[in-house]
Amino acid sequence: MNIAKVDLNLLVYLDVLLREGSVTRAANQLSITQPAMSNGLKRLRDLFKDPLLVRTSDGMTPTKRALELQPVIRDVLSRLESSIQPETDFEPATSRRTFRIMTSDYAESTLLLGLLNELAVQAPNITLDLITPSDVTFHDVEQGKVDMAINRFEELPLSFHQKVIWYDTFSCVMSAQHPLVNDWDLQGYLNARHVWVSKTGFGVGVGIDPNEVQKLGWVDAELVKLGKHRDIRVFTRHYHAALQIAKTQHLIATLPTKAARLFSDDPTVVLKAPPFDIPPIALKMAWSALLHHDAGHIWLRRLIGDVAQRMNDGETFS
Repeated sequence: MNIAKVDLNLLVYLDVLLREGSVTRAANQLSITQPAMSNGLKRLRDLFKDPLLVRTSDGMTPTKRALELQPVIRDVLSRLESSIQPETDFEPATSRRTFRIMTSDYAESTLLLGLLNELAVQAPNITLDLITPSDVTFHDVEQGKVDMAINRFEELPLSFHQKVIWYDTFSCVMSAQHPLVNDWDLQGYLNARHVWVSKTGFGVGVGIDPNEVQKLGWVDAELVKLGKHRDIRVFTRHYHAALQIAKTQHLIATLPTKAARLFSDDPTVVLKAPPFDIPPIALKMAWSALLHHDAGHIWLRRLIGDVAQRMNDGETFS
């Protein structure tokens, strides 16, 4: 294939078609007619000698070849878009930019508090718009409508850039009056009642079935390996709620340690190491290739990394 004979607009068509999964929506996105987009898809199929998108009961489904091409084409186009944009410097001290960040309650309660304090010093006019996972889709991030997603992700699209912010262990939080404070072991943990908390990924959450242990996450997965299960009485998606419930209701909350330490100075609660092994979890940030070379975005990613490193080193943010 001679690249000089290839209409590079077809790569733009393919990028949008794979993101939208629809000829009609792709045509609307590019402000062209549906017949023009259909013709573009036909030319793409001829070019790559592959159907690329096949109609199934789920709609237009990408082929294996299309899925292989998607991150490559997205990277090529993002680099080209970055190259032809006028180069501008980002001045955090004077910027009035708003950054939209999808973040879990866990990250918001820990990392984001430190980030806000740094922003107050370095970029006092910048605004953060913090969005919950239930309000965001992968498509929103991929399109650059959301600057960044910060959460614990089991998997992410190949087109996303991502970086681990930190790894966190687990701790158990309970009332200082809990009978297990001075008699802490696995059997006591299993005999106690618990509050469960988690929210990962994207999209609208669904209710929890306590009998579907395999869907309950890291803590319960490790108990299953031991042939055990815990008595969960409250399910919540909010870490502060779980901490308050553990403090007042004689329930045990098993949480990422950085969240548990939010109560470390409270004399009415006690933090304990779990009486069984739980692998550390990774908090990640993910962003679109469309924003990868944006000067302001680069600055924010570096600042988040610096804040996370200082928190890992034990430095506090007043």
